Amino acid sequence: MKILVIGATGLVGSAVCARLATGGHDVIRAVRPGKQPAGGLGTWVEVDVARAVEPSDWLRYLEGTDAIVNCAGALQDGMRHNMTGVHAQGPRALFRACEQSGVRRIIHFSAIGVDRQQPSAFSRTKLSGDVALMETDLDWVILRPAVILGDAAFGSSALFRGLAALPFLPLMPSTGKLQVVQVDDVAETVVRLVDRTAPSKLSLEIVGPQQLEFDEIVARYRRWLGWPPAKHYLLPRPLANLLYRLGDFAGLLGWRPPVRSTAAREIVRGAVGDPTDWSAATGIRPLSLDDALARRPVSVQERWFAKLYFLKPVIFVLLPLFWISTGIVSLTSGFDQGVQLMLAGGAGRLAAASVIAGALADIVVGCAIALRRTARWGLYAAILVSLFYAAAGTAILPQLWNEPLGPLTKIWPILVLHLAALAILEER
Repeated sequence: MKILVIGATGLVGSAVCARLATGGHDVIRAVRPGKQPAGGLGTWVEVDVARAVEPSDWLRYLEGTDAIVNCAGALQDGMRHNMTGVHAQGPRALFRACEQSGVRRIIHFSAIGVDRQQPSAFSRTKLSGDVALMETDLDWVILRPAVILGDAAFGSSALFRGLAALPFLPLMPSTGKLQVVQVDDVAETVVRLVDRTAPSKLSLEIVGPQQLEFDEIVARYRRWLGWPPAKHYLLPRPLANLLYRLGDFAGLLGWRPPVRSTAAREIVRGAVGDPTDWSAATGIRPLSLDDALARRPVSVQERWFAKLYFLKPVIFVLLPLFWISTGIVSLTSGFDQGVQLMLAGGAGRLAAASVIAGALADIVVGCAIALRRTARWGLYAAILVSLFYAAAGTAILPQLWNEPLGPLTKIWPILVLHLAALAILEER
């Protein structure tokens, strides 16, 4: 079959594409503009689901297509995310386009529990998309998975690994139980249900066989990684709320932290369900977390990732603060000292202008690193600016190499930190 997979670069989408391809299907990967699949494997098209709100926006992608798998989703509105568009408006237009083009088979990913409670805009928009599909006469299947885990470390799958590296485990208040499900089982579900002869007009809860507390999942990952049990501490609610708000702020800058206010609202009810209908429709017996981890030997790369997980946000907070603060200091309390240094180096009338230009460059670099969309270019600019400062300082004020605080010597470890930030920038 020729199958269009929407949201093909996510945890679920990438696994679904790989499994469909190994099953002999012709997979067309639909990705966000500018998000070419890694390695450019297979056929892919760029679609902004949130903006594709008319059937005409979809029709050109449906020619010759036998089935659709919609894996697109967003946790919360942000600089690059519009939940209403991604979950409701875009899919509604897609479903109408399928009716017009004759594409009958649609596998649509929703989320566990949205049909029972809608504590956030995430749930409400997800349910809106589900209802739009159920109102059609298409051969649809709605999959409502719980928290999905797998070999790839995206979202919650990454969060659990990162938390497992902490010797002191902070626990958020008011968290419900989870029936985590393995992404391989989810991908296999799509393979079995995308066939024209498979049952349709079904809504299935995709959940694992174990109901676990949040800390129990982290403990299993920690044991798998080969580390002793961690001590648990329940965070005071004001501190937990602050962390959620900081996550919201990071989301506004384009980053994707899993700890945001939507998660706070959704996690209260947990993610549990009944896998009976799912197993009956597919014959799949979901793998438990214990069995999944037992089948996968831990690697040094896993330990590296777990230990770097929380260092990454620290790095991307400190680097913008470093550059912005140096620029502000240069324009305020350190301005006169900066001018004197430039005069000592023979800058003459350009001394003040040089200090101002350098300060503004520092601030621009810091702001660029803070924004996810421009972070890579901000890091490149930071490296170039640092090298320029080293070269200019050597040419104009070579005595700075002999300063006891090492203002020029310290450029080199700063460069290394920027290179490390570039190495861990990508999340998928």
